[in-house]
Amino acid sequence: MENILVIGSSNTDLITTMDHFPAAGETLTGGVFQQAMGGKGANQALAAHRSGGDVTFMTSLGKDAYGLNALQYYRDQGLEVSLSLLTDHVSSGIAMIWVDKKGENCIVVIPGANQLLSPEYVLAHQQAIDIADIIVLQMEIPYETIKTVCRIASRKGKKLILNVAPAAPLEEEILQSVHMLVVNQTEAELLTGERIDRIGEEAIVDLLLATGVRNVVLTLGKKGSLYKNNQELLRIPAFQVEAVDTTAAGDTFCGALAARLSRGEDMKTSLEFAAAAAALCVTRMGAQPSIPTEAEVVEFLSVSK
Repeated sequence: MENILVIGSSNTDLITTMDHFPAAGETLTGGVFQQAMGGKGANQALAAHRSGGDVTFMTSLGKDAYGLNALQYYRDQGLEVSLSLLTDHVSSGIAMIWVDKKGENCIVVIPGANQLLSPEYVLAHQQAIDIADIIVLQMEIPYETIKTVCRIASRKGKKLILNVAPAAPLEEEILQSVHMLVVNQTEAELLTGERIDRIGEEAIVDLLLATGVRNVVLTLGKKGSLYKNNQELLRIPAFQVEAVDTTAAGDTFCGALAARLSRGEDMKTSLEFAAAAAALCVTRMGAQPSIPTEAEVVEFLSVSK
């Protein structure tokens, strides 16, 4: 089994449900309130761990109640988090999440300590990159940190999986260092400057491959996902479930995909597992509470195929 290093954000999610999202000036009575661990980095690390991966998670937290609780929670879950930064200078990251009756969400993120996960901190702990086989990144930490990790990973020949979420433009240097790019439709359109409804899904993936990325996974929501490199094209359908909350579905997909690849599974099998994990995720409330275990996904696949 290959080792996975996830470098990324950690937030505490403050979640409330409501019938519909309020218009400007409108006051609503909400439904359920829930507090849970979140952040794209933490979500993907926990998803990879629960999907059977050997995972180390590097993040940055404030030395406050939110941060200390999060760190203890990760330890209790079995995540290796000893390389994480704890700081007195700024509060831990917070995400305020609204979920409507359709399961759609709106999210406001206050990065807090995530902004202190600096290039200098990564360089001081780059032995973690040395021993990792697969490195997983997202876009909720400083851009220069992402650039630094990509540069080190490329030089050392590591498999780097980059999930471009939240959507952001990327320099050519970063794209050429990426082993696998995972993007949704919005992210693909931002990176290429093209629209999928104009040129098509496969064409937009070809534009991403032309940047030097070796493998691209385009997630398509209820339509599933498309995978392509210079030799192979796969279309993986989504599993049809009743969505309760779509929070962390993309993160669950990414983490589960990394985990199954780390175990030596082929791309088609890994993508099917990731799709099943994401499907289970949306049937539950919250980010990390909704991430399924390996056993749950295996059981779901056994009755869904």
